[in-house]
Amino acid sequence: MHIHDLVGIGLGPFNLSLACLSSSIDSLDAVFFDRNNAFNWHPGMMLEDAHLQTPFMSDLVTLADPTHPLSFLNYAKCRGKLYSFYIREDFFLLRREYNQYCQWAAEQLDNVRFNHTVEAVEYWREKDCYRVQLSCGKEERRRTVFARHLVLGTGPVPSIPPCCEGRADVGIHSGDYLQHKPELQQRDSITVVGSGQSAAEIFHDLLQDIDVCGYELNWITRSARFSPLEYTKLTLEMTSPEYVDYFYSLPSSTRRRLLAEQRFLYKGINSELINAIFDTLYRKNLAGQLPCHILANTALQSVSHTGERLRLGLFHSEQQQHFTLNTDQLVLATGYRYRLPEFLAPLSDHIAWDSDGRFAVNRNYSIDRQGCRVFVQNAELHTHGFVTPDLGMACYRNSCILREILGYAPYQIEERIGFQQFSATPLPPFLGQAAADRRDSKQVSR
Repeated sequence: MHIHDLVGIGLGPFNLSLACLSSSIDSLDAVFFDRNNAFNWHPGMMLEDAHLQTPFMSDLVTLADPTHPLSFLNYAKCRGKLYSFYIREDFFLLRREYNQYCQWAAEQLDNVRFNHTVEAVEYWREKDCYRVQLSCGKEERRRTVFARHLVLGTGPVPSIPPCCEGRADVGIHSGDYLQHKPELQQRDSITVVGSGQSAAEIFHDLLQDIDVCGYELNWITRSARFSPLEYTKLTLEMTSPEYVDYFYSLPSSTRRRLLAEQRFLYKGINSELINAIFDTLYRKNLAGQLPCHILANTALQSVSHTGERLRLGLFHSEQQQHFTLNTDQLVLATGYRYRLPEFLAPLSDHIAWDSDGRFAVNRNYSIDRQGCRVFVQNAELHTHGFVTPDLGMACYRNSCILREILGYAPYQIEERIGFQQFSATPLPPFLGQAAADRRDSKQVSR
């Protein structure tokens, strides 16, 4: 019986990053499984002009090892695109470009297995390992593998408003936008719900053809405004190991309040896109008033059918007023949420839970009661803060996980990167040589 050092479940960007970093460690026996037939990151939102909100250095490996052969720069060189990327002078990769890079990286690896669905995971006490039961390929062949450690990277699922849950007849989620776009544009009225980047991208995309296709276009959000993503440099320092340390040390009630206050640090809209939407509205309005409504402070509370149309029950939070809007199609750009994988049920007693039924995630990203065997990717928002879904923190988190598994750090981990401090803990005074010389000269002159 062969026991792997590590089995990764799910191959989104975070676990793909771990697979890349693991591939360079000869002493580590790791394998990663995903139920899909290939890597494909949010294909329903692969808009032509859409780009990442983090620079290209937040690729799969660079922030752990800039010399790694699976870096984006090496991908660009191998594909003959490096000079074009250099001339473009834009740090932010197009989303389609990032997806192609990840697909290339996955193709280079021999430790990833697609078309493998994890059915159940259980702890085998006699062998002190985990038994992972798999269904493989179209034939659904059964297979069992064993591992000393697990890393869960199954990813989030669409978050649907309560009034739309289980009702495929009332709208589509933004994750399926592109495949439904031709159908949407055949209708007389489209309403987009949401306040984040995806909602803005879809609204802007549909806005391009509003005068050609002749539909009414609405954008509704319960947020107080269409807020830009905070991207100033001292704020960016909060995507750092020391801020994770600080946030993790806070009481859970404080963390909950902070997450509500900080949502536009990671869920806002690129300011360039907000401006592009306004400019497009301005240009198209020169030919006449557009059939377009944009409403903030407005929550979707109900959806009902009126013939072939939908009637949206809306509530304006500041005016405390209910009203309705009729539309033909509804696009729910309402984000994603974490859902506990069903295959974890046999491990329930092995995992640490908090009072709200969530993973009690340790600082080292583990969730097992021992604190060193089962790790999570992008499931620790409530314990580690808003940096959890940030692509730029993937290499840091994976370096920490590898350090826990191996007992040493295969990649240098930068524990402190910011100029600012987040805690009130007193720091020793910093006295540079020049200041020390001035102090000594003043004492001599006295």
